[in-house]
Amino acid sequence: MTDESAVSEEELFKNQRGGDKDELTVEISYKGVKKKFSGNVEAVWLSLNRFFNEFQPSFEIAQKLNMNIDLQNLVKDAEGIIGFTKEGHCLLVPRNKLTDNETLSLILLARYLAYRLGKAETDEVSKEELRNNLCKDAKITSTRLAELVKNHVAAKTSEEKYKITTFGLTQLQKQVIPSVRAKKNSE
Repeated sequence: MTDESAVSEEELFKNQRGGDKDELTVEISYKGVKKKFSGNVEAVWLSLNRFFNEFQPSFEIAQKLNMNIDLQNLVKDAEGIIGFTKEGHCLLVPRNKLTDNETLSLILLARYLAYRLGKAETDEVSKEELRNNLCKDAKITSTRLAELVKNHVAAKTSEEKYKITTFGLTQLQKQVIPSVRAKKNSE
């Protein structure tokens, strides 16, 4: 072919692929990570493969580090330690068997569960309510709450109330509830 309008096989292939233009765009959203790849088919394909080869293992590893709370297991764990009445929540362990921090943590847990189960309008508890449940003066209550906040078991909200943190829930399930259950069973 000697005609100048004739197109080489390579040029025809480039035109079919979209040439050097960014013709293909792929956007991935996976567990909070968003990535966008643009380019010709081969470039996008290579980028996608690289993405999954490099990042998929880290997603799986990171997932193992996430603290997720299974509400059903948490309720099961708290059975016999926390109870609900029409008046509200109550601790089913004698107060003299609990430390102040255990008591406050369990009260915060009770409110968290009440809220998640639709028995309370919020998972936050006022300092006054915590003081009344602890049956200690305001200074001791403030000191114990400051310890819980410092240890990331509780958080102070913008309304000057307190709530249990995800870390606190995890600690309760792993350490506090088994310890409290052992104390309760030693009655």
